[in-house]
Amino acid sequence: MKKIINSIEDITTQMVGGFVKTNAQRVKQLPQTCAVVRTDEEFTTVPHVGIVSGGGSGHEPLHLGFIGAGMLSAAVAGQVNTSPTPDQIYKAIKAADQGQGVLLIVKNYAGDVMNFEIAQELAEFDDHRVKTVVVADDISVEDSAETQGKRGVAGTVFVEKICGAAAQNGMDLDSLAKLGQSVVENTKTIGIGTQCSNSAGGWSSWFRITRR
Repeated sequence: MKKIINSIEDITTQMVGGFVKTNAQRVKQLPQTCAVVRTDEEFTTVPHVGIVSGGGSGHEPLHLGFIGAGMLSAAVAGQVNTSPTPDQIYKAIKAADQGQGVLLIVKNYAGDVMNFEIAQELAEFDDHRVKTVVVADDISVEDSAETQGKRGVAGTVFVEKICGAAAQNGMDLDSLAKLGQSVVENTKTIGIGTQCSNSAGGWSSWFRITRR
């Protein structure tokens, strides 16, 4: 047995629903989306720049597990290894905006970058102030012809945590965007895979080294 799931089609919606139910005192799921936003008292009573991130499911606890004080205001889950759609991201931006603007933290994958950019344009059309930081920390594919440059991987957590804490402490949107970009530029990661075989067949392990 490799997996314990009900059905492939329902993986993401059931995962998000289960997360929300177990954290009902702190978060809520936006209707007809896989977007989750903070509802705790500190978030609702102390206006600050909203921090929104998201991406394809399958890499939990990113990003839902990092919603909370000093971290993300909202997160959007796409299907497994698939970017969330622009309309869901847009709804997350609206829910996270407390009048101070919203910072989007986006991993450097073509689908994520495109969909978050579309959502930003939709939000700006409705007078939301939005800035974006694209995380590109994986130096193993910096010059690869098969990607659009360095991927956003483990270093994303550093950007979310540092910018989330700064936002909670009152930093304005423009300063947060500069801070996030600085974190990206000073974070480098590389993935290492190993494979071992045994009488049962084989297994592999994978880990990532992060330097900042």
